[in-house]
Amino acid sequence: MKNYAFFTGILVLLLGVSSQVKATTEKTEASLDSRLRPSGQWSAFVGGNASTPPMGWNSWNAFRTDVDEDKVMGAAKAIVDSGLAQKGYKYINIDDGWWLKRRQSDDKIVIRTSIFPSADMGDGNDTSFRTFVDRIHGMGLKAGIYTDVGRNACSQVWDLHSPNLPEGSTQEREIGLWGHMPEDIALFFREWGFDYVKVDACGIADYSASEKFVSEYDYQPFEPLIVRGDLPNNDIAAVEELYYDLSKTLVHVNPDNDYILSICTWGTANVRSWGKNYGNLWRTSEDIRSSWESMLHVFDSAVTRALFAGPGNWNDPDMLYIGHGDFDENHLTEAKSHFALWSIISAPLMIGYDLRSAPRPLLDILGAEEVIAINQDPAGNQGVLTYDGERSQVIVKSLQNPSEKAVVLFNRSAEMASVTLRASDLNMNIETPILLRNLWLKKDQYSFTGEKTFQLKPHESLIFKATGKRQLKEGLYLSEMPGRVNVAVDGVDELTLDPDAHRRLSLKHNPDRYGSGYRQHYPGFGGPRVNVSPYGDTITLNGKRYRNGIGVLANSRLEVKALGEFNSFSVLVGVDENTLGTKAKVEFLVYGDGKKIASSPALGIKDKPWALNADVQNINIIELAARQVDEESSPVVVAWANASFE
Repeated sequence: MKNYAFFTGILVLLLGVSSQVKATTEKTEASLDSRLRPSGQWSAFVGGNASTPPMGWNSWNAFRTDVDEDKVMGAAKAIVDSGLAQKGYKYINIDDGWWLKRRQSDDKIVIRTSIFPSADMGDGNDTSFRTFVDRIHGMGLKAGIYTDVGRNACSQVWDLHSPNLPEGSTQEREIGLWGHMPEDIALFFREWGFDYVKVDACGIADYSASEKFVSEYDYQPFEPLIVRGDLPNNDIAAVEELYYDLSKTLVHVNPDNDYILSICTWGTANVRSWGKNYGNLWRTSEDIRSSWESMLHVFDSAVTRALFAGPGNWNDPDMLYIGHGDFDENHLTEAKSHFALWSIISAPLMIGYDLRSAPRPLLDILGAEEVIAINQDPAGNQGVLTYDGERSQVIVKSLQNPSEKAVVLFNRSAEMASVTLRASDLNMNIETPILLRNLWLKKDQYSFTGEKTFQLKPHESLIFKATGKRQLKEGLYLSEMPGRVNVAVDGVDELTLDPDAHRRLSLKHNPDRYGSGYRQHYPGFGGPRVNVSPYGDTITLNGKRYRNGIGVLANSRLEVKALGEFNSFSVLVGVDENTLGTKAKVEFLVYGDGKKIASSPALGIKDKPWALNADVQNINIIELAARQVDEESSPVVVAWANASFE
């Protein structure tokens, strides 16, 4: 496990951002207490139709703005003809490049009919995607569209030589939602019949008056709310409010709740913490590229965020890049690893390849039923790191059947790696056999007791379904059900950058514009984690280490969906030895449907763990609050160790 002191030094010396953001992270004691008070309700977003991670196809990685009706319909036909539709791929999503202009007489968006001819209504004026969408629906699929939360889109800054950029005057080329949100959302869903919208954020990030292209292309300048590479100057509150307004608008326009909102702010503006409150998925990183290094980067941005995902709300490390570059038909090992990783962490499975010419080996990977079943498991638990080395990792996902786990053994490196799977990784009995089913081969392959070591080729992954006797005979650890947890308050008051997402990468988003030292900024370091402290250390209370539990900062509150399915809850609580706030005192409180059912005295770092036990029969929502009762200013790490339900 990583050393907290090491990362603290990295943050202070290299990142230098003990950030004071415009979103006002300073809180009075009164307001802080109000956030820790129980609500008795589930506060994460419950709108939309995403009980499992969305699956489908998106035009961007295949065609960028060089998209047209034939290409999209060809993808839809291939999805159906190949059998992928029957395996869950149902969304056919148009990305950037479809629009012509915003008509000034009525502010309505006009579709570029030269590339989407069915949108031509024949009157020389109106355009509509209704015919196109009806064709998609007629194939048993659903349709998605793309827009931007600002005035302008990403293509208008990053694809300046595209032939499919919006045309006309400055105002006609403002085709984003800014100033037109209710009308545009109603157009997309009510009038045109779309089922899914991806909402980008370049319009609120890249159109500063200081950018040369803004004046050169006669765009209206926009003071950025998201400042790339400059976390302290991100107006997080304003960005969050925009997507809150968007979320409300979508709920209003779609009373049948049959829609999906994809938030695309690329991991910036602290979206990895608040995206779950407004959307069905949110990008945790910058755009994926067709390189192994990039895939690792975006995977790292999501893999530690299991407590922020669950049915209806998903971490999105971006679309699949299978079929391109390091993941093409000549790199099937890498393509299989890419797909296995996205499946185990419950990421949306959005194909980004021209399926009209896809070779059979790639279709076999994309259509691997037993791997897809792991991604789509109805429990909605994201896989959790049980071993996190520099060269290799073990990720375990709890499935709906409590006697089964999915597991990926992953070799990140370009060398052979020895990876050991332990019964304890799976929370299974160490003295009884565990059966491993190879999900690529669709057959039971191994049986082991205690532990088993595998030799993995460079970039190889193995994905198994493990079946065995549970470690807890009659219950489940809370760490085995992250999909039932909502992080209502994460305890993070000073935003710092997540070093895990940069450990092997210094991607340059645009070296000409930002310089060779530019890095994407993903705040949220210190958010709660499963089975480790918020900073990746082993949970340690009063000298004893714990393999199971939730590590979190003080002044936090977690919501748990019990749904009346359990009888009792037990946990050991305390201040983690890895904390910097060594003088802190913290009290722990457990609430059931808004009423206190257990609590501890104020505990310090030298106190023994305090056992809490509560009757939770017929309780729907359980809340776990850790409240600091002193004025210690350093982050205070606490733990809910061995938290379990029976």
